[in-house]
Amino acid sequence: MKLDKETRTFDCDPTLTDSQVLEFCSHGAIVLESVIPDAINQRTDEYLVEHPTGEPSTIILEDWFLENVLLHPQVAGAVRSILGRNVGLPVLMSNHRAKCPAPAQGWHHDGDSVFGPEVNYLQVFYYPKDVTPEMGPTEILPGSHLAPTGRDIAWRGGRLMDSPAGTVFITMYPILHRKGESTVEGIRNMLKWSYWRTVPPQRDWVVEPDFDFHTANYGGHGTAKLVAHKFFWLCGNGDGFRTMGGQAWPYSGSQANQIQKSYGFPSGPPQW
Repeated sequence: MKLDKETRTFDCDPTLTDSQVLEFCSHGAIVLESVIPDAINQRTDEYLVEHPTGEPSTIILEDWFLENVLLHPQVAGAVRSILGRNVGLPVLMSNHRAKCPAPAQGWHHDGDSVFGPEVNYLQVFYYPKDVTPEMGPTEILPGSHLAPTGRDIAWRGGRLMDSPAGTVFITMYPILHRKGESTVEGIRNMLKWSYWRTVPPQRDWVVEPDFDFHTANYGGHGTAKLVAHKFFWLCGNGDGFRTMGGQAWPYSGSQANQIQKSYGFPSGPPQW
């Protein structure tokens, strides 16, 4: 781990593979369950009791929080895989402090969400204490980061992020989410912050020698072209992405009943 305190950036070894980065492009979220140590979870919870504000940003300056949460090896390695070298540390910390019981929040994309292939920052959620379904955990809709969606739609199939203490969720910023309904009494804290890109994208995560860009699973109609474009952008070749549409690549790249590879794949081997 290399930390530059003057520029507030860090670098470390990436931990995600080609397949994991592609899955993140498709789903929009990575779950790291119970990775933060119990002692740090307890210290974080005590800090939030002493600082009951919606933006306790001073916690970013605490060395124990920086070293054990923001720069935790699993968290930092995943973030470094997506954002490249010299990742920018957060400048603002939010606490989504909920007094339970309470009704569910409406589905929404966070303010100033930008949709497209670029991934210039990541949004992270952290639970310092256990959060059960009855405590109204955040609910996300995987795949909803790819295009804007109206807030008035009654979605089905969301993922309730109930988790044990120390769980960290790394998400695409525009992902559709909401606070779930809580039915028990108590206080639920959830810290939220962003990491930032400072370098152009390139394929410098854990490269899989047998990863095939032609037959990889980018998803179905309506999403495959968006996922593939995002993945190509992260590889440093966003401008080189092209699709013919219809049943051409990338939609049908991994269809099990195909008799040959898809038409429309960019000619020549990718150069990254």
